[in-house]
Amino acid sequence: MSEKAVASGVKEKARTAGRKGRIEIRAERCKSCDLCVSVCPDEAISISGSFNRKGYHPAEFRADRCRACGLCYVMCPEPGCITVYKE
Repeated sequence: MSEKAVASGVKEKARTAGRKGRIEIRAERCKSCDLCVSVCPDEAISISGSFNRKGYHPAEFRADRCRACGLCYVMCPEPGCITVYKE
């Protein structure tokens, strides 16, 4: 393993250390506006490649990155779409 790869791994571990949160995204309510993705400081949310029943690509949660800051919840224009859990 190269020194660059090791350094990158160390930085990633430091960046995600102490994360104790998660979110729940209700895919059927998501309209793929991308606002939650753009405000997430931990890059814990991405847009799915699949469609929901309304024809949108819903946001999806990436585990082990969330610190439960709540920015996604605040930015989401769809009531009840995102729930934040602090663990």
